[in-house]
Amino acid sequence: MQTVDVAILGASGYTALELIKILLRHPNVRITAATSRDDAHPLVSDLHPSLLGRLDIRTEEFDADAIADRAQAAFLALPHGAAQAAAAPLLERGVKVFDLSADYRLKNPVTYAEWYGAPHADTTNLAHAVYGLPEIYRDSIRQAKLVAVPGCYPTSVILALAPLLAGDLVRETSIIIDSKSGVSGAGRTPKLPYHYPECNESISAYNVGKHRHTPEIEQILSDVSRSPVHVIFTPHLTPMDRGILSTSYAGLTRAINPVALREAYREFYADEPFVRIVDQAPATKHVAHTNFCNIAVHVVRDRVVVVSVIDNLIKGASGQAVQCFNLAHGFAETTGLFG
Repeated sequence: MQTVDVAILGASGYTALELIKILLRHPNVRITAATSRDDAHPLVSDLHPSLLGRLDIRTEEFDADAIADRAQAAFLALPHGAAQAAAAPLLERGVKVFDLSADYRLKNPVTYAEWYGAPHADTTNLAHAVYGLPEIYRDSIRQAKLVAVPGCYPTSVILALAPLLAGDLVRETSIIIDSKSGVSGAGRTPKLPYHYPECNESISAYNVGKHRHTPEIEQILSDVSRSPVHVIFTPHLTPMDRGILSTSYAGLTRAINPVALREAYREFYADEPFVRIVDQAPATKHVAHTNFCNIAVHVVRDRVVVVSVIDNLIKGASGQAVQCFNLAHGFAETTGLFG
């Protein structure tokens, strides 16, 4: 049985914890290295006590040569900016990279600089990065050396809207997206808005009209549509640990029967192991701790309303990264992702 040695870069966060838990049950993976910026170099199980006795390797500073000596693939659970600094030397040394940051998602470096506040430092590899949404780019992921794992909000939205745009069923400039995310989407580093007394028993919109996932959503939906797509995207913080619920609204280009529309969705995703078209109202608990995306589609007057739910840490991050890893290494796509 083929075994791939992998490294986890940025082992301290929520995303890394979920990634490690998935990889520990993956029959074709051995975790051989983990990095952290903590000068004390704690054990992974010190960072995540739930892993005690399961992964007790010591974290280390990033060194491309040391990682390449012990791993054929690396998962980058790093902030934007830091990820590209690590990806480039690893790629030079023949390590496949699965980047969970935003560094390689936007194909235009000018757009990246505009939305992330700094120029892109690795435009050479950016040109070859593959967007890691298997339901849209599966064949390209199989050949990829560098996979840009999608953001959590974009995953929930793109999967919800792709059948409509691919079928020319909605107007490209009519799309309005209302998304709600659990607090873990903000990461593990303490910040005032996510402090318990601030966010509990409250819901708030943030970054209205200027959230960094907006150009990512528009880029991929434009690719699916084969024409420019422009959206209004408003995210909200909700007082739950995990999960995303996105409700997307769009104007139909022609009248369509709701039953026929649901069947069109089922046909579009017929061969997708992690997309489920449901009749009941989706809830985040229906997909919590799984790699599934549940989608319900409705016709309301001359508009379509699509509700989608994912676990932001799994299908919105770590599970999707492993799905891409499986494709890039020739494993069954679902390996390690049921359990």
